[in-house]
Amino acid sequence: MLQDLVFAMSLGSIYLLFALGMSLVWGTIGILNFAHGVIFMFAAFVAYLISQEVTLGLPLLVLIGIAVGALMSVGIQLLAFEPILRRAKDFRTAELQILIGGIGVATIPLAIAQHETKSNPFGITTSFDSQTYEVFGVRISTTQIIIIVAAVVFSAALAIWLRRSRHGLALRAIGVDSETSSLMGANRARLAIGAMGLSGGLAGLAGVLLTLNLGAITPESGDALLVTAFAAVILGGVGSVLGVVVGSYALAMIETWVLVNTSGTWVAAVSFGIIFLVLLFRPQGLFGHAEVRRT
Repeated sequence: MLQDLVFAMSLGSIYLLFALGMSLVWGTIGILNFAHGVIFMFAAFVAYLISQEVTLGLPLLVLIGIAVGALMSVGIQLLAFEPILRRAKDFRTAELQILIGGIGVATIPLAIAQHETKSNPFGITTSFDSQTYEVFGVRISTTQIIIIVAAVVFSAALAIWLRRSRHGLALRAIGVDSETSSLMGANRARLAIGAMGLSGGLAGLAGVLLTLNLGAITPESGDALLVTAFAAVILGGVGSVLGVVVGSYALAMIETWVLVNTSGTWVAAVSFGIIFLVLLFRPQGLFGHAEVRRT
């Protein structure tokens, strides 16, 4: 039982790191980035390519993952999403175009990774030696500890930044009323780039850590995780850091319970079931607020 809890906590921490960035940009600048999953995967893929040439330690691999994820996310914002926003007749139209555009953009890095790996799993070679500890019969590895600590630290830092810093408050204001906040001096374009960079960095971090924890991932791993993160965000509430924390860990624990107590074939259905139930009975999520649109 306790061993299952450790597994669920490490899995939920990966969900949390991935979903934090997704929730941030969706809840503030209104972008549902369906390329988020491929950013997660491609950051790990770049780390894999570099590790084939030179063996690096964990800190450098983490920095590579964060940097690649941030650069990819900012690039997608500047080259795809911003042009769509400028040309769309209204924001509602832009939302749908951005969603479809994200799916289209995601096919390019995915195709590159599939071609290079022949769609086989790939892992990262590192000098980091993960140790396994046993406490009261429960085994936990150094990598799992790092994943859990990273998720807690980054979620707490993001919550504090959004509530205490000038840029964080401006970003939240854009999420409430973009027009009024712009009139009050909030630069939406600049804040959007920062939010997308932060979002991509978190996805890249999650990609590298999950690859090190599992030993290998596939080019399609990001797509599967995207659905799970979407469910976690919907469950907790879009834009709520606390909601994403609760949603990620709750979803991981439910999936772990299903995996342990069934054949495992129902695990994938859990995410879709949660999305359906929450949208049906509480569309704003557990900690979200009902959206208000002005006409």
